[in-house]
Amino acid sequence: MRGPTPPADLIGQVRTAAELGYDTAWSSQAFGWDALTSLAVAGALVPDISLGTAVVPVPQRHPLVLASQALSVQAATGNRLTLGVGAGVAMMVTSMYGLPSDRPATRMREYLTVLRPLLRGESVAHQGELITASGRTEVPGAEPPQVLVAALGPAMLNVAGELADGTVTWMTGPRTLAEHIVPSITRAAESAGSPAPRVVAGLPVCVTEDEAGVRGRIAEQFGLAGQVPEYRAMLDREGVAGPQDVAVVGDARAVARGLARLADAGVTDFLAAPFGTVAEQDRTVRALAGLT
Repeated sequence: MRGPTPPADLIGQVRTAAELGYDTAWSSQAFGWDALTSLAVAGALVPDISLGTAVVPVPQRHPLVLASQALSVQAATGNRLTLGVGAGVAMMVTSMYGLPSDRPATRMREYLTVLRPLLRGESVAHQGELITASGRTEVPGAEPPQVLVAALGPAMLNVAGELADGTVTWMTGPRTLAEHIVPSITRAAESAGSPAPRVVAGLPVCVTEDEAGVRGRIAEQFGLAGQVPEYRAMLDREGVAGPQDVAVVGDARAVARGLARLADAGVTDFLAAPFGTVAEQDRTVRALAGLT
């Protein structure tokens, strides 16, 4: 779902994606719509597409609360949800919510040990180092969704591979995906005896004849985000200056080559974040449908 938008437009975006044959409509948790609520609203009216959050930060959501919310979306949409969760950007967790952001992988490991049983409808009685939870969540008709974890560093990739169904990345280029993300999470999943993980790679994308101009606008819009330590580490590993260099931008042939590089890197799902004006985004959405 593309930026701040009224309900009718949000539903229209999901309906267009379904009509064009996209597999999944993804919603992120930012400063507007609640990701899960937006999927419940749109998903209840648009039946022919899977739904996913990429991602819901968990520090400000107790696992009992998130389990209830996620299972409610499952019941409302016919069990089409993939629940993507993340530790949140550290500087936002501390400055906006006044919550601790230290030891994110340790916190996520404990969080998932509580959340996954709750999503299965099981009772929990957990009093751990960082989380206390006692109770269960019952939503008739709801099945446990797949859970993906936003994971970039080695420790979080281990958690995702061991305790989740895969990962969601953002601003991570094909070389880093191929040499770091995919092998790390795959090894962790194999060690845990888990199935091969999903790897959902999110990047800005724009089908355009003005590649240089669009990359310049991406550099301007995402410049500060590119300095967030979590993302900056991945950009440095990729050997690029900023988000504009990992975005998938160019004419249809160039974008097709970019998608092929991601597939070759081991990405199982491409999460396209259409960039640009409304007209550019609409053109990109329609062009991508033809490419995939």
